[in-house]
Amino acid sequence: RRVHGGVVLLTTELFQLTQSDECLTAAHDLGTGSAEATCNAGCKLLQTSDYIDLLWTTVAEFPGILITMALIEPIGRKWTIAVEKMAFGVFVLLLLICSDRTVTVFLLFCARAVISGSFQAVFVYTPEVYPTNVRGLAMGTCSAAGRLGAIVTPFVAQVALAYSVYISISIYSIVAFLAGIAALCLPYETKGKAMNESS
Repeated sequence: RRVHGGVVLLTTELFQLTQSDECLTAAHDLGTGSAEATCNAGCKLLQTSDYIDLLWTTVAEFPGILITMALIEPIGRKWTIAVEKMAFGVFVLLLLICSDRTVTVFLLFCARAVISGSFQAVFVYTPEVYPTNVRGLAMGTCSAAGRLGAIVTPFVAQVALAYSVYISISIYSIVAFLAGIAALCLPYETKGKAMNESS
């Protein structure tokens, strides 16, 4: 879920870096090693087109849930999580290809759809794995661990992006690929199984 919050922050930062017809990677001085303290939010205000594009990427969460609903029963929970995490990594990595604003918004739309859907699949899978007597503790522990991502993601989406677009986007992609691999390594597939109940 923290990656989802990160892509929301990343989207507005990317919109501030580029003009509507400008290439993302060409719009920013990449990898110069000068990470001067700059004010990203106050130096370039978002335009009306930025807000419209942000709205489009926000709407992506609805198709993301529909994609998850279509995948979760036929391929299982683990594979749904893994496929969507890795798809997010691919879509974010494709942002590094020099393209126009429409393609950038489309890639952000797709990335946000699959990461949102992945989060929903995790919330289906996790309660099915743990028995009733530890389910609340398990969900709470996982949520608390996810807070670490909430602490780190603003640094990746804003501070690292100010240093280099490549570094910031690569971090999101690598973490997504690792999360997809980790999902495949989970010990249980709960597709078609009853939830573990305990008295």
